Amino acid sequence: MTIKILMPALSPTMTEGNLVTWHKKEGDQVKSGDVLAEIETDKATMEVEAADEGILGKILIPEGTQAVPVNQVIALLLEEGEDKSALDKDINSSNSVKTEKAKSLDAKESSGQDKKAVAQNNVSNTTVQPKLISDQDSKYRTFISPLAKRIAQNSNIDLTTVIGTGPNGRIVKADVEKHLGVDGGNITQTQSNSKPEVKGIVNQLDYPPYKEIPHTAMRKIIARRLLQAKQEAPHFYLKIDCDLDALLKLRAELNTRAELKLSVNDFIIKAAALALHKVPEANASWTDEAVHLYQRADIAVAVAIPGGLITPIIKNAGSKGLGTISQEMKDLANRAREGKLKPEEFQGGTFSLSNLGMYGIREFSAIINPPQGAILAVGMGEQRPVVKAGALSIATQMSCTLSVDHRVIDGAVGAEFFAAFKKLIEDPLILML
Repeated sequence: MTIKILMPALSPTMTEGNLVTWHKKEGDQVKSGDVLAEIETDKATMEVEAADEGILGKILIPEGTQAVPVNQVIALLLEEGEDKSALDKDINSSNSVKTEKAKSLDAKESSGQDKKAVAQNNVSNTTVQPKLISDQDSKYRTFISPLAKRIAQNSNIDLTTVIGTGPNGRIVKADVEKHLGVDGGNITQTQSNSKPEVKGIVNQLDYPPYKEIPHTAMRKIIARRLLQAKQEAPHFYLKIDCDLDALLKLRAELNTRAELKLSVNDFIIKAAALALHKVPEANASWTDEAVHLYQRADIAVAVAIPGGLITPIIKNAGSKGLGTISQEMKDLANRAREGKLKPEEFQGGTFSLSNLGMYGIREFSAIINPPQGAILAVGMGEQRPVVKAGALSIATQMSCTLSVDHRVIDGAVGAEFFAAFKKLIEDPLILML
């Protein structure tokens, strides 16, 4: 009996993944621990190791395939003594399961008077794989229900402009109707009349030639989560300026004595964590049932990577020294850019930090990373005129903005956090204790 190799669940929330590449080909000997393939989740690309030994008998899902459901059979492994004849039964069984799942999913997406139309579409889907939205690039695909696809085709809708709200971003009938401006499935007179106007406007615009870049899984997740944050979390913002001169002086002294080169960001991570310890009400997240107050400050730090961003986490940052934070942050950032982070290294976090100071940004407001209750946006340090003890002087100032979910953190709590943070930044020796 062959051994089925399944699409693994690489995180608690993963429901599907992209099969990036196979490291073995059919007929290759496989030993336990060998790297079989690379799987791309919404945040990282991870290697999948073999748990059993044998010969890779059949690859069922070719590399480059996207949105492969978790637990779908992706390959079959022949045990010792088995030949290829053992594959036939399992291959047929796998294909049968996939067809039944596809029929079930499509049937669930429609109801009422639309059932007949959906059923008609399902007849063809039992033998035809879902088509790619972009014929020019078979690497990317968009999932859409048959009914939604038919409506989109009849209305000449560019599907890349439609946001799917179904399972795993699948475009369903309601998404297309929303895009058309349809209310409750009935096109109003005004909305119906607006369709040709929209097309006319688009046609009248003289867009220059452009390159179409289909959304990656990461970009879709980023878009969905940020939209969720802006729609559901009532943001308010607090701003403060911190004097950096003492911190920069301490950093310079430490960097001359140690092999590690501490960054300003390392101090900010530590200061944010300690400030959360002092004001634990700010280290919180919102759920529909309760507010979660965390007893440990796990700082998620935004890192730009090709095609998006990711937030690797410095766990329990308040208990770690600056050197440890610096080492961990460098390692996490490097592996984030290589797509090699483990799910537990970027999922979770109790508070986020985004620093654009190195890009010359003076100040900005960041969008909360749900379900966290706040995110700290840090601008660059620069010399500014300030008044100290009644006299004008020059100091290195850093502007910070705290974006807060008012459902879970009130203004006074946010202000208390900022006061504690400012004190730590301006008196950095405390960070060494």
